[in-house]
Amino acid sequence: MTTILDPTPAARSAVTETEATPTTVEFWFDPSCPWAWMTSRWVDEVARFRSLDVTWNVMSLAVLNENNDVSEEYRAFFPRALRYTRLVAAVAELHGQQFVKPLYDELGARIHPGGATDPLQVITEALKALGLPAELAQTSLTDAHDAGMRKSHFEGINRVGQDVGTPVLAVNGVAFFGPVISPAPKGEQALALWDGVVAAASYEGFFEIKRTRTVDPIFD
Repeated sequence: MTTILDPTPAARSAVTETEATPTTVEFWFDPSCPWAWMTSRWVDEVARFRSLDVTWNVMSLAVLNENNDVSEEYRAFFPRALRYTRLVAAVAELHGQQFVKPLYDELGARIHPGGATDPLQVITEALKALGLPAELAQTSLTDAHDAGMRKSHFEGINRVGQDVGTPVLAVNGVAFFGPVISPAPKGEQALALWDGVVAAASYEGFFEIKRTRTVDPIFD
């Protein structure tokens, strides 16, 4: 069991002080990426204590790597990933942006902590949970909504460059890749990481900080 540390009184009071001016956040995700899922859970945790106005947008690892030299094992993952990104794009176009985050939550919970690998099962269950038409599952098999999906993808990736991945995060207009974290921090740790990442990214000359990943995604 993970112990959640609530922020200090000072941190909680900061929420009240800033509620009138929420921080504008844009988040680009590929539903299949476990690292994007971890980062999204962190943003959700920060939003419990800070006033954030988050817009959730789809991007695609398949599109990102369509002209890249990647391993056959990694490329074999793209058709399944593409089904999820196409579904999100279709739902956004046909039913509205307000369904993007709930759909991501339903898909991601099944794909990542749930460990589901059958895209039809994942998609069918996610649509049912949201009360969306079951026939939307067919949109994941066609390119009918690829224009919207690719537009969303490039709106994010063009702000950070082609040599990154998912997620892409923008805070008050400053965009960056990541952070790549595992597990997603809670409470004061989540807020401390948020403040540090936002502070670093806000410096115009800051580009990269990195170390080797020593753990896999830890879903809690």
